[in-house]
Amino acid sequence: MSEFHGSASRGSTPRPDRTPPPATRAKGLRHRLAELRGPDVPAKALDARALAALAANPGCSRRAILDGAGVDKARLAGALGAPSGFGQSQFALTRGNAFEARVKADGGAELLRLAHARLDPGAEPPATAAVPDLSAHGPEGRTARTALALREATRAGGWTLLDHPMLVLDVAGSLAFLEPDAVVVHPDGSWSVVEIKSFPMVDGSADPAKVGAAARQAAVYVLALEEVAKRLEADPQGHAPEGAPVPRVRHQVLLVCPKDFSNLPAGSAVDVRKQRAVTARQLARLTRVEEIADALPEGTCFAPDRPAEELTAAVEAVPATYAPECLSACELAFHCRERARAAGAVTRLGRPLRAELGGLATVEEVLAAAHGEGGDPDDPAVAALRRAAALRAEALREAREAREVPEAVPCP
Repeated sequence: MSEFHGSASRGSTPRPDRTPPPATRAKGLRHRLAELRGPDVPAKALDARALAALAANPGCSRRAILDGAGVDKARLAGALGAPSGFGQSQFALTRGNAFEARVKADGGAELLRLAHARLDPGAEPPATAAVPDLSAHGPEGRTARTALALREATRAGGWTLLDHPMLVLDVAGSLAFLEPDAVVVHPDGSWSVVEIKSFPMVDGSADPAKVGAAARQAAVYVLALEEVAKRLEADPQGHAPEGAPVPRVRHQVLLVCPKDFSNLPAGSAVDVRKQRAVTARQLARLTRVEEIADALPEGTCFAPDRPAEELTAAVEAVPATYAPECLSACELAFHCRERARAAGAVTRLGRPLRAELGGLATVEEVLAAAHGEGGDPDDPAVAALRRAAALRAEALREAREAREVPEAVPCP
């Protein structure tokens, strides 16, 4: 029976539903994103670091569409005349790769020892462990191979180390393929994310800012693993095999860093429940990529070989939400900062101040409200600004009067 939508009066011919099927819409979206990226321009894949930064600024439509379309923001920033030094240096990458190779040497024996000691001390020590081959053709093939390896390791019991597995996460209607450093399957069938970083762990502790960034990145992997676990909880017939353990993703991840500036690995358990909840909530709030793409003018393209004026107009067609934190998380931060300065946006002064100012979005509006030339007097932010301006004027007047009073001449 054909499906119809809406109501029809008696005797009228109902209209068929012309909404394209999901596969057609997805194909159309991919074609639209390819047009935005530019002809023959390869897509830059999203990684966990980018997702963590994207989730930290969910109101930025500009970053959402650029990342969703796979635009290389570093090349785009250079073409706009505002290149950014964002990213790791070649020395840091080389040092990190060498340290990771040391941690995973001998079949990951040291890594598994740290996982047992920090995450699961009550389990049987990992005397032997499986290290399955995860190679496959393309990211989709590697994702399927990773899911199969996780299923087999969960059912087999014992310790299993998955070296650079491939996970996938749906982000605002666009698939992001993610590659954590490692995933450990425990004897009870639970899964743990492993993050290997090259910053030092001195006397058992590391730089809190760097640990926080690593936790946010690991939280993205945890979310992607939870999606795999949901798919593996039941077989194609809809029921789990009798006696098979239920996949469970641990919310404590293993952070491995060099110990005391040496090349010896040290491990620490990091609870990422808070980061996971925040990341999941913020990713869910992201405006869907197709909605942003549909609102763009016809012919919009972010290809870095376009003329500077045309490229600037294309970027400015998408609203951005700049904050000082973007300088350490986005390649377009310098460009957006200059635009925010030119527009007098208060977001460039920081999110806490922006939140305190309520509906006052520009510096001009703030000054007008403080001087009594604008703003709603019943607005708490406006009232606070006028009170602060009055106190400042009073303090300056008292200081000026104190300078004008002549000093007393002592009697002879």
